[in-house]
Amino acid sequence: MKLLIINGPNLNFLGIREKSIYGAEGYETLVERLKQKAKQDGIDLEVYQDNSEGAIIDRIQQAYFEEVDGIIINPGAYAHYSIAIRDALASVDIPKIEVHISNVYKREEFRHTSVITPVCTGEILGLGVQGYFLAMDAMKEYVK
Repeated sequence: MKLLIINGPNLNFLGIREKSIYGAEGYETLVERLKQKAKQDGIDLEVYQDNSEGAIIDRIQQAYFEEVDGIIINPGAYAHYSIAIRDALASVDIPKIEVHISNVYKREEFRHTSVITPVCTGEILGLGVQGYFLAMDAMKEYVK
């Protein structure tokens, strides 16, 4: 199974930014843990991060041509307003799981709506970085 994890803006600052919300684990540590799990589970995994909307759209489109089996996306703040990322996700017939580290419904009201969720297969939020691992397990079962 080929799996792509896409992380949006500021996720490269995990362990640096707002530790009370996002935790103390650094981004590189998270990526290494995800790759270890993928290896154990026999998953061909790529973890991609970019702060730019256009680059994220390009990566989603590239995933289609690479015949990726599933996309896990943490769009960060783009979840709340990026119709362009939403449209890119909708345009590819690939299972998609949206992940958020924090429980967006316990935060500012503008975070309560995601334009991404309606074009995703599922959503995991509020469980910290554990949400990525749960999404990998869910995707593995879904793609079977």
